[in-house]
Amino acid sequence: MFARLFAPTVTVHAHCDLPCGVYDPAQARIEAESVKAIQEKYQGNDDPDFRTRALIIKEQRAELAKHHLSVLWSDYFKAPHFEKYPQLHQLFNDALKAASATKGSNDPKTGQTLLDLIAEIDKIFWETKKA
Repeated sequence: MFARLFAPTVTVHAHCDLPCGVYDPAQARIEAESVKAIQEKYQGNDDPDFRTRALIIKEQRAELAKHHLSVLWSDYFKAPHFEKYPQLHQLFNDALKAASATKGSNDPKTGQTLLDLIAEIDKIFWETKKA
């Protein structure tokens, strides 16, 4: 009896976790901006304690950037997007690898590479939102 009482009366289908509007490359960009800023601060500070903390935070932010990119790749973008933008899979793969590269480097150039790739994804993302 309780199963019938609490059973859904309407089944809803969506192409993502929630109705559109919850995904945005800005989340990955913000984390990548933090990574690059930390890399720059690391270069300008010789204090070993500061550098240790900077490395820990940088790695956390890089992992968050990877998470946001992965969610965007797997949950927002769908087959029609990949058909229209055939470079999209490679772009995400490159961005995820760039995020990993920032974890192993304190050179702000790696942070900038990540930001540049996210900017390309962002451009495509907003093009898809207009369609």
